[in-house]
Amino acid sequence: MTKYAPGEARAWALESLRGCCGCVSPTFTSDLSGLNEAAIRHDVALEKQHGMTGVLIVSEAGTTAEEMRRFTEIVVDEAGDDLVTVLQASQPTLADTVASAEHAARAGVDLVMPSYPLYFNPESTDEVLAFTKAVADAADLGVIIFAMDQWNFGRLHAAGFSVSLLEQMVDSIPQVVAIKNEVGGPGVGGIAAVFERFNGEVVVTDPLEFNAPAWIANYGMRFMGTSNYETFGPTVPQMFELLSDKATWDKGMELYWQIAPARRAHAAVNTPLVANSGLVPRMHWKYQGWLMGYNGGPIRQPHMRISAAQMGTLRTAAVKSGLDVTADDDVLFYAGRNPR
Repeated sequence: MTKYAPGEARAWALESLRGCCGCVSPTFTSDLSGLNEAAIRHDVALEKQHGMTGVLIVSEAGTTAEEMRRFTEIVVDEAGDDLVTVLQASQPTLADTVASAEHAARAGVDLVMPSYPLYFNPESTDEVLAFTKAVADAADLGVIIFAMDQWNFGRLHAAGFSVSLLEQMVDSIPQVVAIKNEVGGPGVGGIAAVFERFNGEVVVTDPLEFNAPAWIANYGMRFMGTSNYETFGPTVPQMFELLSDKATWDKGMELYWQIAPARRAHAAVNTPLVANSGLVPRMHWKYQGWLMGYNGGPIRQPHMRISAAQMGTLRTAAVKSGLDVTADDDVLFYAGRNPR
């Protein structure tokens, strides 16, 4: 069951969406023939232990449609009442995306965050609005708008996802509860414009943890996600909570600077991969989580290979950041903590 009544998603979100929403990727068996349920449950349980308040159910790791449905059901069951569950509705077509959202509603997912397919090439913002509305209407779940400038919408507006388009979505799609705000790069001018216009009307979040102090201090941001906060173990939720109270702000900033080595290594290793391929480096994210106790283990291709040098860079930086890094040899990452 979702955590709100029909028609009450936006009000619920404004009242209840708090804390940090991490990411759970599927793990497969060693022969890649199916899902490793024990590994998935391990990761969801550790999200709770690390202080996350929500998890994104990641759909970009090689699952079939049937496996994605089962993966969703496992995450929802293990999350229970403790975590808000968010479906990443990232499928090849609108029909597939709608079907995924419909199943999510039946499975008890709380929110859906649609992506826009690789071959979705709208000629106007009206088409973007229609796509988003179709997904929202299919499931009647609360919707997080993923407003970023990498959908190739830059030819429609310089921001890549304009404030005017977001206004249309918020006004005409009552299921919209939040905006994942990554528009208008380089710089944060576009992100600030979205906070300025929508903060308090819907939940506005910048998922990048290194921007958190600015938005907490200036706009009272109370929810942050979705992103791979697993990289830092429990530190990002702890930092976020400390920064959210003026009495503990300085302690929050101490944590912010403590994890700077890991943050810089993450940027040095992962950012070029995204820039050069357009893919999220899920295998690298899984390794970073594995260092913090998450399962690790196999995902399916196509994904970028992680090298021993990259592992060394990420591990060394995590140690320098004072994180609780596993002593296990990196070779164990490939099988994961619950091998099957």
